[in-house]
Amino acid sequence: MSKAEVTMEVGNDGVAVITMSNPPVNALALAIIAGLKEKYAEAMRRNDVKAIVVTGKGGRFSGGFDINVFQKVHKTADISHLPDASIDLLVNTVEDAKKPSVAAVEGLALGGGLEVAMACHARIAAPKTQLGLPELSLGVMPGFGGTQRLPRLVGLSKAIEMMRLSKSISSEEGYKLGLVDAIVSSEELLKVSRRWALDIVDKRKPWVRSLHQTEKLGSVSEALDILKISRQQARKTVPHLPQHQACLDVIEEGIVHGGYSGLLKETKVFNKLVLSDTAKGLIHVFFAQRATSKVPNVTDIGLKPRNVKKVAVIGGGLMGSGIATALITSNIYVVLKEVNSEYLLKGIKTIEANVRGLVTKGKLTQDKARKALSMLKGVLDYSEFKDIDMVIEAVIENISLKQKIFSEIEKICSPHCILATNTSTIDLNLVGEKTSSQDRIIGAHFFSPAHVMPLLEVVRTEKTSAQVILDLMTVGKAIKKIPVVVGSCTGFAVNRTFFPYAQGAHFLVNLGVDPFRIDWVISNFGLPMGPFQLQDLSGYGVAVAVGKEFATAFQGRTFESPLVNLLLKNGRNGKQNGKGYYIYEKGSKPRPDPSVLPIIEESRRLANIMPGGKPISVANQEILEMILFPVVNEACRVLDEGVVVRASDLDITSVLGMSFPSYRGGIVFWADEVGPYYIYTCLKKWSAMYGTFFKPSSYLEQRATKGIPLSAPASASPASNSRL
Repeated sequence: MSKAEVTMEVGNDGVAVITMSNPPVNALALAIIAGLKEKYAEAMRRNDVKAIVVTGKGGRFSGGFDINVFQKVHKTADISHLPDASIDLLVNTVEDAKKPSVAAVEGLALGGGLEVAMACHARIAAPKTQLGLPELSLGVMPGFGGTQRLPRLVGLSKAIEMMRLSKSISSEEGYKLGLVDAIVSSEELLKVSRRWALDIVDKRKPWVRSLHQTEKLGSVSEALDILKISRQQARKTVPHLPQHQACLDVIEEGIVHGGYSGLLKETKVFNKLVLSDTAKGLIHVFFAQRATSKVPNVTDIGLKPRNVKKVAVIGGGLMGSGIATALITSNIYVVLKEVNSEYLLKGIKTIEANVRGLVTKGKLTQDKARKALSMLKGVLDYSEFKDIDMVIEAVIENISLKQKIFSEIEKICSPHCILATNTSTIDLNLVGEKTSSQDRIIGAHFFSPAHVMPLLEVVRTEKTSAQVILDLMTVGKAIKKIPVVVGSCTGFAVNRTFFPYAQGAHFLVNLGVDPFRIDWVISNFGLPMGPFQLQDLSGYGVAVAVGKEFATAFQGRTFESPLVNLLLKNGRNGKQNGKGYYIYEKGSKPRPDPSVLPIIEESRRLANIMPGGKPISVANQEILEMILFPVVNEACRVLDEGVVVRASDLDITSVLGMSFPSYRGGIVFWADEVGPYYIYTCLKKWSAMYGTFFKPSSYLEQRATKGIPLSAPASASPASNSRL
């Protein structure tokens, strides 16, 4: 590993070029910040230095502050680990120095990297450089002066947009806005930057201290109006994220009382935000996502991924067409196989509609859309399968049909071809039972819609080879998914962990709780919608089929609600036919359907679990806990059985696969924050009152009674060895 260092070279022209080096993105580690200060002090002392150019090594300026430091702060609750870079380095050392600085920016200048560049007296950038302040996406806000300098350089509205959306802009847009002073080729970057620095010394170019600029802020009353509108938007769109309001407060401080006063408040508020639950959750998710690409005995044994250029997708239904869309829009040829011309045409039309949708949303250009569709071929037999690198089977959840398909393709495809299935519940060992190539069989479990949802569960059996796992992980990344390797069991990681979610909601309804209140509690917690609206969306047929799978696999700990079957009997299938728990009308939000209430009453009568036949009285907090604590309990079993490599994998799958709020850190992280002992005692109490659905798992009991976090690594148990 290259060490983080800052170097300085003084040319004959009297310009000191200070270079940050900390691969891969020159993150501002503490050593880099200390190095910048040291080299600046040397440059100020030396009589042969007239001006300074700051740059980054390897074609990247800086990707921002090293957020490993935040993890250290979270572990110790000690903010003294944070450097005093804002005032000490960027104001006193850089901006107010007696010698001018020019930032030579290339590749990217994000977060603290852009803040360093903005403290310089000019910014020269290479084409297509990314510039942005994405700190709010990590639960904090710019902490090295970004809240003050960006509005002064690009105008208040644009600065707020860039910060609130964590949206980077190109150097070309930055030039138009005034953030960048000139754009030159990479080859000319240092030469032009040196000359610019000397021009400032000789007064041929202006010496601009961005903290002191005010002309782009407009009048105070105009600025306050813009801030007021931004606050209202934040309250509406991100009510759970305190960093948005905090950032706007700090910007306002600088507008009303001056940039320096804004900086002082920025540091104070930043230090408070970094210790907030939101920052802890979002930073945990950031690291959890990075950790998924490290899989023991797969990514650490020197294997190189093979090139997957051509994939066959069997089945052009909703999932198959979504998978095909994801592949062709990422430059991978697809052969789509269906059983007859009618189904094939329908599948191709769905793919075309998916691609058009991506163009409409601005995620794909017309040219790329045309190219993507040219990479699709529809077939009705296996004749095109001879040179395929991977097959993804996406037919209905029927074991014998899947076994038949795998037996057929094994005979036709080349010996290196990966044999993948998109099953969401069936154990992979059963799918590949009748083939002799069990080392090539793997699960590629996409989430619907497959071309939009970011998660890909890479499901391995005990026999799947490390090479095949690595290859599928690589394809996943190529099609812009986050691949998470999991073991094979009913429901895999996400659906297995979350099966008690809908069942817990049904348990409560049959205990007499209003379903619309349950949905409100869950969406208020931060999920995009409650369990009943979600069931409306996915259709009741899915709920029945999946419910049967789990009831068979996990006997004695599931709850079979009569409600879904009653809804189907009454001609309802949710959003699909416009009749569900809610009324769906075009152009308006779903609203509760009162005509569903008699069906719910019938379900309660059949379930017969209300104590003394009367609805229970329950607080909103307990509703939340009675739905989510059984999920935590199942997550404990998943961890105990070694279905995932590490607890943080379950966190990232819950965020990406179930839309569990990322600012709560994922299901296991959240459970540790709530407290395993509290969760255990609640489940124990409900188990005594309502039965085995709530019975705490032995893993939860052990962790809770011994005071060990749920996320702490498990000692390798026989169960975990069998899974992974």
